[in-house]
Amino acid sequence: MMRRPLMLLLPLALAACGPSAPPAGTASTPETAPAAIPDAAPADHTAMLQSHHWRLTDAQTSAGARIDALLDGPEAPLQLDFADGGVHVSNVCNRMGANAALDDDRITVDQVISTMMACPDEALAARERAIGERLPGTHRIALRAGEPKRLTLTLENGDVLSFDGRQTADARYGGAGETVFLEIAPERVACTHPLMPEHRCLQVREIQYDDEGVRTAGDAEWAPMFEDIEGFTHEDGVRNVVRVKRYQVPEPAADAPAQAYVLDMVVESETAAR
Repeated sequence: MMRRPLMLLLPLALAACGPSAPPAGTASTPETAPAAIPDAAPADHTAMLQSHHWRLTDAQTSAGARIDALLDGPEAPLQLDFADGGVHVSNVCNRMGANAALDDDRITVDQVISTMMACPDEALAARERAIGERLPGTHRIALRAGEPKRLTLTLENGDVLSFDGRQTADARYGGAGETVFLEIAPERVACTHPLMPEHRCLQVREIQYDDEGVRTAGDAEWAPMFEDIEGFTHEDGVRNVVRVKRYQVPEPAADAPAQAYVLDMVVESETAAR
């Protein structure tokens, strides 16, 4: 079987397939067990892997002991994303990633490459070391096709990592979206919305950068933004520049925004002078 590299869509042995609940008014018997939620077929692995963010929910050694280093920490859970021919690790100190290739129910991950920023939080540093040591190798994967999507990764050393899947914005909105940079003013402003009379909006303007990453002239006018930016938390008194993905919402509800914004990264952040 030919190994299949993970291809870009935009952002690991056995999966326990729990039985589904029987229909109301019926009872299962030893002779008639409820149908199990099926695993995804190996041919579907690439599409499912790439269309979801995978957040770690459990990590155990081959002996069943909890792997504290992977599960503990002050930040959001460890997250894997499969894109650009590889796997990318989030919610650690550094940017981490590795090439990866699928072969039926096996995934081979090359050596992890990481930036080298210092990590002041020891729990987060321990998480980063733990995943960096375990990720390279050839591991068995199983994907559960029900909801929520489940990914179980059995590593070469016998460790078992379990993840829940959350659909990516690209998958939810049916496209790659448009990358834009927004400057967000330090304070929200009063704005009029038919469904939210007391709502205060972010005040934003679109800005541009050249190929060298230098901000160019020609900023757009400041304007209130009725919708929030998914993944971004505004703090009063703090000015931010963010890189976001802008999506067209298919068939938006009445009085709902026709566009959605999803945070990609915070480019600048500073406390405004009082």
